[in-house]
Amino acid sequence: MTEDQSIKGSDKENQKSWLNKLANLFTDEPQNKDDLLAILMEAHHNALLDIDALNMMKGALKVADLQVRQVMIPRAQMVVIPLTSNIEEVLPIIVESGHSRFPVVGEDKDELEGILLAKDILKSFVKGEQDFDLREILRPAVVIPESKQVNILLNEFRTSRNHMAIIIDEYGGVAGLVTIEDILEVIVGEIDDEYDNHEDPYIMKISDKLYRVNALTTIEEFNEAFDSNFNDSEFDTIGGLVASEAGRLPETGEEIWVENLMFKIIKSDKRRIEFVQVDFS
Repeated sequence: MTEDQSIKGSDKENQKSWLNKLANLFTDEPQNKDDLLAILMEAHHNALLDIDALNMMKGALKVADLQVRQVMIPRAQMVVIPLTSNIEEVLPIIVESGHSRFPVVGEDKDELEGILLAKDILKSFVKGEQDFDLREILRPAVVIPESKQVNILLNEFRTSRNHMAIIIDEYGGVAGLVTIEDILEVIVGEIDDEYDNHEDPYIMKISDKLYRVNALTTIEEFNEAFDSNFNDSEFDTIGGLVASEAGRLPETGEEIWVENLMFKIIKSDKRRIEFVQVDFS
């Protein structure tokens, strides 16, 4: 037997061994998620799963353990449309945000009137309707509690064909919103950049007076870490506080002053702030 034939034979034996383990997966169910993840990791190690497929499978398993409060867009970062808006006021909001669905509210975000689909208002614009009334084109809002399981909501999105749900807190106030895209990001993942290290702490020291802070850090945790005294009666997270101070969803690179601290947005997208840099100079 030649050396090449020996190597090929060894590869076949390794593949056969792994396939036997895979077959056992379906005959003897794994005892827990760790067992299943170990098999998936071995499949990747044996080049039967590429890294993207592995990460998607891990994301799908992760969804079952999450509640919607963990993936929602916080209240302060919601892009909403006031019910009294005319078509000239609504169109710039649609264009600038790039969203396709918008909560429509009364005097504040707790007065939820319904959901506006961008395609519905564009029909009115194309037709040149003079007596424009948002109430006539609103869709009913899907309202869910913060504690709802993400995998259950995803199934409901699929069966109902709704792509957005409004999340309420224990007191009945609007806590945020979640879209089907937010859930799919958990499964598929986003393209990582220099700020995406999921093992990093929520608060990371950069220098003596500079800190990188995850926008989902609660105001209570921030106050405790820095001996500050930001009010958390209206907003739960630092991202919500900064967005509220800006009066809109700030873009990457913007600097927002909150009292005596400067918050620089170091990562955001069209839906939320993700990371800020806090300057204590």
